[in-house]
Amino acid sequence: MKNKRVLVKFSGEALAGKNSFGIDTSILKFIAEEIKSLVLNGIEVGIVIGGGNIIRGVSAAKDGIIKRTSGDYMGMLATVINSIAMQEALEHVGMDVRVQSAIKMEAISETFIVRRAQRHLEKGRIVIFAAGTGNPFFTTDTAATLRAIEIGADMIIKATKVDGVYDKDPNQFLDAKKIAALSYERAMEDSIKVMDDTSIALAKDNGLPIIVCNMFEKGNLLRIINGDFTTCSVVKSRFEN
Repeated sequence: MKNKRVLVKFSGEALAGKNSFGIDTSILKFIAEEIKSLVLNGIEVGIVIGGGNIIRGVSAAKDGIIKRTSGDYMGMLATVINSIAMQEALEHVGMDVRVQSAIKMEAISETFIVRRAQRHLEKGRIVIFAAGTGNPFFTTDTAATLRAIEIGADMIIKATKVDGVYDKDPNQFLDAKKIAALSYERAMEDSIKVMDDTSIALAKDNGLPIIVCNMFEKGNLLRIINGDFTTCSVVKSRFEN
């Protein structure tokens, strides 16, 4: 197996399921089983979850009543809520899990320390990284890329509601075309919304492949990690024509 350690990024909205808000425990259970299959196959797993199912900093601050910095901190707290929920779901299926927060919350999580996170992973524990980077104006995409680099992950998998990267929103345009492989440069130059530009640039500078896939396809994560990229899109260094 080439890929030994991975970081999986889930959107907060995905946890809400068909609802527009909150957490659907059936989805938590599905994700937990998918992550469990990775661990049982000898893969070390880090996780980052967004907070959009509860609140987004940009949305909270859009009318100017709440400052953007405060809105972003509110969003970070939303990711902590999701991380605790995911921890519970993973423990429910028999996994050993630790939540590490970028903001100190000793009563409910460890504080992020990269060496401690690496040690947890080496011992087969799943580590969930909460509260983004701990700084406003940075997305959870950037936090996921940063944590993936810090722990030495072989790849970052962005698990979404679609099976890869498209030239436009496939949910709105019937003629949207899937892009199976693209470079970091193209993703940024053409404003293709794989992740935000900060996270893509960070991945590019560190040679970290980004895989975009459908999180709701059973067994998809394990197939990708084992080298089957037919059901996803791959972003890495420039591809030859």
